Amino acid sequence: MPNTTENLAAIAIDLQGLMANQQTLLLSTASPIGVPDASYAPFVRGPSGDFYIFVSELAGHTRNMLNNPYASVLFIRAEAESRNLFARERAVFNCRVREITRDGPMYTAQLQALQDQFGEVVSVLRSLPDFHLFALVPENGRYVAGFGRAYTINANDNTLTAVAPKT
Repeated sequence: MPNTTENLAAIAIDLQGLMANQQTLLLSTASPIGVPDASYAPFVRGPSGDFYIFVSELAGHTRNMLNNPYASVLFIRAEAESRNLFARERAVFNCRVREITRDGPMYTAQLQALQDQFGEVVSVLRSLPDFHLFALVPENGRYVAGFGRAYTINANDNTLTAVAPKT
């Protein structure tokens, strides 16, 4: 079946459903010497589509993001919910990292959103000086809905385009 606008709209809804069912994101950053570092963090998504995380300097990914303003974010369907582990539904976003300073206008609003989502633990973490708030701003992405069902994600408007196989 060709990927009509209607089909792509339905697939975009599936993508939004995958992300809506997640409270944490898988995070990939690079150390100052280029060594990859995989981790995770609880997140909230802002109205513009940015992912906000609040993380400690004790974590390698925080130091990495302070030194390198790029990261990748992965959302993936749970193994138990997947029919085929070779074709798990997933979305990857390549993001620019932007630190939100404590005196910035977004700081209080996004920490409140995190506290609304995750409870009083955020209130405790706010008092710790080594925690940083980051916006992970998607620049582009890829959504894989299954075998032969890959799409590029336009980060500006969240539209999808089918990825054609290379011949």
